[in-house]
Amino acid sequence: MQQDLFNREPDPWELDDTSERLVAQVVFAEAPFGPFDYAVPDALRPLVELGRRVRVPLGRGDRPMTAYVVRLENRMARSDRLKDIQSVLDDAALVGPPMLRLTEWMADYYLCPLGQVLEGVVPASVRGQAGTRERMFLSVPTNVAARLTQLKLPPKQAHILKVLAGSPRPMLMPELMLAAGCTAGPIKQLREKKLVVEQSKRVNTTELAQAVEDREAHLDLNEDQQQALRTILAMIDSGQHHTALMHGVTGSGKTEVYIRAIEHVISFGRQAIVLVPEISLTPQTVKRFRSRFDRVAVLHSHLSPADRHWQWRRIVDREVDVIVGARSAVFAPTPHLGLIVIDEEHDGSFKQDSPPRYHAREVARRRAQMESVPLVLGSATPSLESWLAAQRGEYQLVDMPRRVSQRPLPHVGTVDLRDEFHSRQTRGAIARPLHQAIHQTLKEDGQVILLLNRRGFATAIQCPACGHVVKCPDCDLALTHHHVG
Repeated sequence: MQQDLFNREPDPWELDDTSERLVAQVVFAEAPFGPFDYAVPDALRPLVELGRRVRVPLGRGDRPMTAYVVRLENRMARSDRLKDIQSVLDDAALVGPPMLRLTEWMADYYLCPLGQVLEGVVPASVRGQAGTRERMFLSVPTNVAARLTQLKLPPKQAHILKVLAGSPRPMLMPELMLAAGCTAGPIKQLREKKLVVEQSKRVNTTELAQAVEDREAHLDLNEDQQQALRTILAMIDSGQHHTALMHGVTGSGKTEVYIRAIEHVISFGRQAIVLVPEISLTPQTVKRFRSRFDRVAVLHSHLSPADRHWQWRRIVDREVDVIVGARSAVFAPTPHLGLIVIDEEHDGSFKQDSPPRYHAREVARRRAQMESVPLVLGSATPSLESWLAAQRGEYQLVDMPRRVSQRPLPHVGTVDLRDEFHSRQTRGAIARPLHQAIHQTLKEDGQVILLLNRRGFATAIQCPACGHVVKCPDCDLALTHHHVG
């Protein structure tokens, strides 16, 4: 009986108020996350599209909220059941359909609200259009331009109209005044006659100067590099998704193989994304790519908001062929993606520890699958996950065991501090062999780097007599010692 109350047919007068409407499903970046349905008013139909932000009323008080449109559909709905979208905030979609599908996967895989994922994918500088401002552009309507010779206008107005109609693009007021040699008065009169129309458009106020690097000569590839390149080019030419794990020792020339593969991708109008750890994104790394490619965008955490927005717009407008950056560059809005490369794929910095908590390697793999492009993972010490996938045949393993020009690997020595303690030659972390090596290097006017990668006062508590390390009884990891105060 109770079930019948919910399954009842609508009354006739309710059907009279039902019609087919365009309904947008939206999500918020903060609670309540949604999704929620809103009706699209007829006036906003041309503007509302997937990936754009809209302003909508929420709750009983109709609190204005910013939301992302994630789905659009025509369906039967009562006019009093859905609230209307109030306005559209963006000139164009911030995320396209492929990126929207990727964010939906991330929300499901990483158990994160879709609105938060979208907020993390689109930089704040892009959402706020940093480094831009509204400018009014003037143009001649098409119907007016077709009958210029028939118009009877004062000579000055006719000249202005001819100059503006002959321009390949809309012009700013100062530009038109300079080109036509006139004041603002005649232009204002043409606007009042509706012979000239105004259009508001955002323009960049600053542009980041691009460094021009000397061209790097093409290097001869050794046998290992040639074999690796042949494997990757075959993946690219297949037109399908494949993942390759390039296992090459340090100095084996992996970067040159990446560059040759990217050249191949660019030759048929595609774009490439190269992810590197933030610490590896040095001027030398950027210079290497800019010396081989003309149109390179660099995305990293030290860019100003205006520069980040400008680089983003360049990528969208296809003014960029190669995107080099840290983990967030995996979301670069490339309209024609052809290849993704992750160098030092084992590095821990590819994992983000704030919402959305994603791993760039996994997101890149999923994006490459969705867009049917190859993914190349490179490392001298691959992660266990990638190595296992290669051993199982899920990834194609590409070995590069030799260094370029047969250069020897640096000598690595291990010092047992227990022996040093028993011989009473040292009481600290700098053992006698290390002290002698530092002394000899400085004597020869060399430089020394000491890496100290730890948290806490000491990474372990070790008995100097027997070498025993205090460990966690549950997971067998060494306990870190922290000072109090």
